[in-house]
Amino acid sequence: MKRILIVLSLALLSTGCAHSGPALTTAERVELYRAHAGTPVASFNIDRVAGVNRWTPLGDQALAIWNTANRGYLLEFRTRCNGLSFASSITISNSAGLVNARLDSVQPRAANGSTISQPCRISSARPLDGRALNDAKRELRDASVVDRPEGVTPEEE
Repeated sequence: MKRILIVLSLALLSTGCAHSGPALTTAERVELYRAHAGTPVASFNIDRVAGVNRWTPLGDQALAIWNTANRGYLLEFRTRCNGLSFASSITISNSAGLVNARLDSVQPRAANGSTISQPCRISSARPLDGRALNDAKRELRDASVVDRPEGVTPEEE
């Protein structure tokens, strides 16, 4: 009996590990990032040598960029930014490492470096709290209820 419970537990555990969490809609993802973003800033610095470590498209109206693991910005666009979700890379216009909201743009690029669409003008930039955002993502775990197999009896203590 215990062997069956162990096998069942391992099967359920392995299926649970294969799924990284609930699938959020684009709108829910943007709202999650907005909830962990500070007030809009007029401009922010990008290290011109190190650049942006990583970026996350949030639909076609927003983008999260990360200077470090816990320091980033939520960029929102005036209009749709076509091609952002399937771009291989991005370039961000700036002046001596200073990115100005409402002046600078994000350019989605294909794997070969060619542009995918017109540059996307940044309408707002908000600093992101990376630690709080990651904590919130960890809390979004999927849970499911399954019927107990027949013949399982309570364990004796």
